[in-house]
Amino acid sequence: MSAPAIPAPAPAAPAPPPVETLTVKVNGKTLQVPKTHPDWQGKPQPTTMLQAARCGGVDIPHYCYHDKLPIAGNCRMCLVEFGTLMMDPATRKPILNEDGTPKISKSVLPYEPGTPRGAISCATPISPGMEIYADSPATKQMRESVLESLLINHPLDCTICDQAGECKLQEYSVEHGQAGSHFVEAKVHKPKAVDLGPRIVLDDERCILCTRCIRFTKDIAGDDALGIVNRGSYNTISAFQTGKFDNNYTLNTVDLCPVGALTSKDFRFKMRVWFLKETKSLCTGCGTGCNITVGSREGIIHRYEPRENDAVNGPWMCDTGRLNYKWIGRPDRLTEVRVNGQKVTWATAVKDIGSRLIRASSGSVALIASARQTTEELFLLKSLATRLGAVTDSVPREGEADHLLVNADRNPNTNGTRLTGIAFTEAGMQLPLIAAGIEAGTIRTLIVFGEDVTKHGIGPELLAKLEMLVVSDILPNATTAVATHLLPGASHAEKRGTFISVKGRLQKLTKAVESPGDARAEWEFLHELVHDVTGRNGFTSIEGLFNLMARETPAFAGLEWANIGDKGVDVKI
Repeated sequence: MSAPAIPAPAPAAPAPPPVETLTVKVNGKTLQVPKTHPDWQGKPQPTTMLQAARCGGVDIPHYCYHDKLPIAGNCRMCLVEFGTLMMDPATRKPILNEDGTPKISKSVLPYEPGTPRGAISCATPISPGMEIYADSPATKQMRESVLESLLINHPLDCTICDQAGECKLQEYSVEHGQAGSHFVEAKVHKPKAVDLGPRIVLDDERCILCTRCIRFTKDIAGDDALGIVNRGSYNTISAFQTGKFDNNYTLNTVDLCPVGALTSKDFRFKMRVWFLKETKSLCTGCGTGCNITVGSREGIIHRYEPRENDAVNGPWMCDTGRLNYKWIGRPDRLTEVRVNGQKVTWATAVKDIGSRLIRASSGSVALIASARQTTEELFLLKSLATRLGAVTDSVPREGEADHLLVNADRNPNTNGTRLTGIAFTEAGMQLPLIAAGIEAGTIRTLIVFGEDVTKHGIGPELLAKLEMLVVSDILPNATTAVATHLLPGASHAEKRGTFISVKGRLQKLTKAVESPGDARAEWEFLHELVHDVTGRNGFTSIEGLFNLMARETPAFAGLEWANIGDKGVDVKI
């Protein structure tokens, strides 16, 4: 018998084409920079002087420019002196110096021979052989003059300004400004505390007319609601109608504003930013999984801000998600472990639940887990359900999507429920089966994590038929009110773990604040319960738990906690 033919190896994928580069000099350093850069829409455009300088580690100060917005070129803060190759008009070749180096011509004003002319570096494309003098005396003089102009009518109210500590006008004034001013006339006083909309207050005196807010609102949010009115020194930002700046992305303009002109009503006068502890986390408002920074102090959350991740949300987030933190500090949080209405310790409750579950017959237990639990918690719940032969499900949440970030799936971890096996197909399909099992008396124990099942077809009359109802939640509801075993859980800002977005991006949560009272992260007591019921151990850290889950879940094959990073990784969904 002849040996079987060995299949030919698959052809290697073609190598990507080499990146076309140009040679320029920045502050005397020769650089090879890409000929094009993606613009705010991701389309390739000629590389600008500002972008070329960044390639060389030189940051040119700017106000109106933003990587994710159309270029306006109106603040003039990025003016730089530059030089280009002198070309022989006959041969169209560079003219050389005696030492063989190309001769450079500095642009000069026609009416002042020999005076360098600045270029707007955010909008001026580079050319071969160009030299950019980002720190030359002429460039520094231009910056000082621009800053002096911007500060002419600016109020001296840094001590009470919400932007203090995050203000580019403050920073650039220190780095690039001058101590004295030549301006002796009276300042122009513009409107203060203008109510632009339900979430935004405008102080026109601070505005430097960079137009970032206008461009974002028109080109990103798709709501052409802002513009400039009046003329000259009396220019002001205005909404098309008083109080009507009210799309779901208005608070992004506060992030974009380089000064303290646009402020959030929610955060205004709340906290000095240098007192805040910043923690990397995720928004749980929908399945998009926007990356956020949680600002907290002494256990209290004061704000969410978007954390840039081009694979998920870019630098933006919706207003609904940004303000979705106040419930975490509600005074009616569940903070006590209770068994049959009596306060007990965690050890007592977990031991009692475990002993009852060990005695439960196969099929007599059902488990409903929220798609707002972390993937690790869902994995532990599925391990428990497998041992008990329990039917499992999660509760779907649907809403209206928009054109930018808001997803119709209002659960942050629907894919987590599917990949761990809590919900194999569509969430909610097993809920009627669970209700029927309770009604028939075949399901005598129900475990509920993070859901009020009375709103989803399992009412109080059915719950009353159960022998044991184990409920873990954060806030009180009709289900927690009738639980035989009540286990206070933790919010996403109070624990570590992962979520998987609707597009299959696995990302990490980081703990920002402590849970109140006896409340604990669910995985912390679930691993004890799983050990008591199944005998499995090794879940003593979130890192170890994730790595164990990755080894047992095909979609996470080869993943480890240490390799996820701050911006997550894609998994197969």
